[in-house]
Amino acid sequence: MRYVSILGLSLLLTVAGAHVLDATDKATAANAVQQDDPEPLIYTPPKKPTPRARVGGALRGTESNEPELIALVPDHVGLTAKRTPTLNWYLSKPTTYPLRFTLNDTQKVVPLYEGSLPVPTAAGVQSIDLKSLGLTLEPNVQYRWFVSASPNPESPSRDIVAGGMIERCDLNECLTVTSVNLTCDRETVRINALTGFWYDAMGCVCSLIEKDPKDPSLRKLRAALLRQVGLNGVADWDLKAIQSNAK
Repeated sequence: MRYVSILGLSLLLTVAGAHVLDATDKATAANAVQQDDPEPLIYTPPKKPTPRARVGGALRGTESNEPELIALVPDHVGLTAKRTPTLNWYLSKPTTYPLRFTLNDTQKVVPLYEGSLPVPTAAGVQSIDLKSLGLTLEPNVQYRWFVSASPNPESPSRDIVAGGMIERCDLNECLTVTSVNLTCDRETVRINALTGFWYDAMGCVCSLIEKDPKDPSLRKLRAALLRQVGLNGVADWDLKAIQSNAK
């Protein structure tokens, strides 16, 4: 079964951070970051210790023939206040490989959900809407999720896998210890990042960019959030997109 292979891969966790741009592009990206926002974005990780959580995620560079999948998550259990949050991941190049999404309760062996995903028509940041899949997260339960691409569906061991962990904080409990904002604008991204709600901050900024992909300030905001958890390669891609949009 494919989920057995994925569960085994969850033990091989790596930290993302390799850059995908050449030296000139990196210098330009660095200059973009130095145009500091008046209110720098700060992500505050949860205080309780959690296991390493990110699967895959090291961008090797454009010379690779295989697509690379990156879960846009921290390397610890990320929090959400939503029952049906959006999960975001990055695809380095277009692919024809079949894609699958898997969601596991960490206390159970059999996946809560495993199904195919539409193959994106372009590289870049992709979204998985749990609500559209009829999936609801229970509070105070840790879940692992994976996106996998299958070069050979008959050989799951060759799957390209990325994923992370998520936990829903019960809204009433969350509001007793911190503020959480369920709306979506630039300030929402900052507030949720500062108070530790990674998935709500990332989901919001990705939604804003989807609505206005040529707004450079939104790209910089997402890049800043990605750098907070070491996803520098995807942050560089976002900043390079600003240059492309400006041409």
